[in-house]
Amino acid sequence: MKLRINKDSCISCGLCTSICEDIFEIESDGKAGVIRNPENDSEITLAREAIGSCPVNAISKY
Repeated sequence: MKLRINKDSCISCGLCTSICEDIFEIESDGKAGVIRNPENDSEITLAREAIGSCPVNAISKY
């Protein structure tokens, strides 16, 4: 699974980083960013939770 953050939609709430801090971070622009893509089943599960939890649907997979 490859992840992408829509910087125009991101509201910097930090929910994704709290769910999966090994995958997401708040970058210097104050918006969420992808550190790396999930590599195993547990990380994929957490990434899917973050995608579903984002209040503005700024996280997508491609």
